[in-house]
Amino acid sequence: MDKKTSLITVSEALRIVLGQTEDFGIEEVDFNLSLGRVLKESIKADRDLPPFDRVSMDGIALNSKIFNSGQREYHIENIQPAGSKQLSLENEANCIEAMTGGILPKGTDAVIPYELISLENSVAKVKIDEIRYFQNIHKKGLDRKQGEELIPINTKISSAEIGVLATVGKNKVKVARNPKIAIISTGDELVNVDQTPEPYQIRKSNVHTLSALLQNENLEASIFHITDNKALLKSQITHLLNVFDVLMFSGAVSKGKFDFLPEVLDELGVEKYFHKVKQRPGKPFWFGKKNKATIFAFPGNPVSTFVSCLKYFMPWYLKSQGLDYTNRDHAFLGDDVTFKPELTYFLQVKINNEEGRMMANPVSGNGSGDLANLTLNDAFLELPADKDLFKKGEIFPIIQYRH
Repeated sequence: MDKKTSLITVSEALRIVLGQTEDFGIEEVDFNLSLGRVLKESIKADRDLPPFDRVSMDGIALNSKIFNSGQREYHIENIQPAGSKQLSLENEANCIEAMTGGILPKGTDAVIPYELISLENSVAKVKIDEIRYFQNIHKKGLDRKQGEELIPINTKISSAEIGVLATVGKNKVKVARNPKIAIISTGDELVNVDQTPEPYQIRKSNVHTLSALLQNENLEASIFHITDNKALLKSQITHLLNVFDVLMFSGAVSKGKFDFLPEVLDELGVEKYFHKVKQRPGKPFWFGKKNKATIFAFPGNPVSTFVSCLKYFMPWYLKSQGLDYTNRDHAFLGDDVTFKPELTYFLQVKINNEEGRMMANPVSGNGSGDLANLTLNDAFLELPADKDLFKKGEIFPIIQYRH
């Protein structure tokens, strides 16, 4: 049953898409393969951090009480390397050489770096007159206490989190499963990248653009191509609906004689939520579901496919994973723009920082088929449909694809 049979606004389309997110479950992976994944367990300190009073500079460890009594020369009893068992100061009037990262020797409570002493015949002469208690020592448990949460659930794992996982011995980590995604191009005019097209053909590009956008989120996709044959479309899509969580189409959703996709999806029992959005580019965007398979059918023009994926699929994916999906980025329009149609306009812009303000400067192209123009820009500025004149200096939401 159709949810929407006429053009809907961008905000309504996004609301509908975000209302159809899915939980793809949890899997356990090696921590060093979890970069970019979404954490699905709370990571806590398995012991105090640091786990012992740690020397933070190479030098000598001594007793501050003796130093404050006026003594400035110390016999060196021993050396405390990093990674070795804790030594003890036998004579409080002496010192122990201590290396960065090592445990603080018993009987000592301050470290003076080599730069502030002179060494001769196993005697250290101190060149300063003041030290602090626990100077140059990273106190046990100062960073975090045992059992304290270090990384909360629903954190996207970066290189910083990888280091923490290693520190607490979390060699296996629970993360959100990624959806299985199929990217499907349609059309008899498309040939492979390594082929030489006939004068009436073009090479496939949209599927590779979409795949690259997904890779930015550490998502993998399987790529398929189906020719403009209704029976073949129906047969292959039937199979894909049973195998993949997400079907992402490029093309065959407009009004052409061979744009069979909406008809085929309807015949296969896919529930259409909307077809056509009040936006440019990307007006014929189609969205629906069958069981737990979610279908994003983008228009075939490359800029339409590109911006629709950023505007709709990406927030849907982030919300499905438990991440913040709200776009809070805004920029100042760098020049006056006029756009008459009552449509939301995704204006291609180049980003510049001008006196601490993010300025979005339009770089005009030749419409939604001008794929090359994307390389001259960094983002889309989202201009609302309720006005037709947009003045320099006005602020609007921005969707960045180049950071």
